Amino acid sequence: MPAPAFRAGCPHCRTCFELPAGALRLAIGASARTTFYSFTCPECGEAVRKPAGERIVELLTGAGVRTMRLTGR
Repeated sequence: MPAPAFRAGCPHCRTCFELPAGALRLAIGASARTTFYSFTCPECGEAVRKPAGERIVELLTGAGVRTMRLTGR
């Protein structure tokens, strides 16, 4: 079975592409405002950070995307 790929878009250069799970990072915070996924655009090299709702979190964690839990102090 092939590794999952996720469709993404870069807000900087406006390119759309597919990324493997290994190219994404997921950060889960205490709220929707602090839960996001990030990647580096393969076209322009810019760092991209996008909000991740419950469904996206479920899809990314299920595919084995590296996940970091953020803790507030």
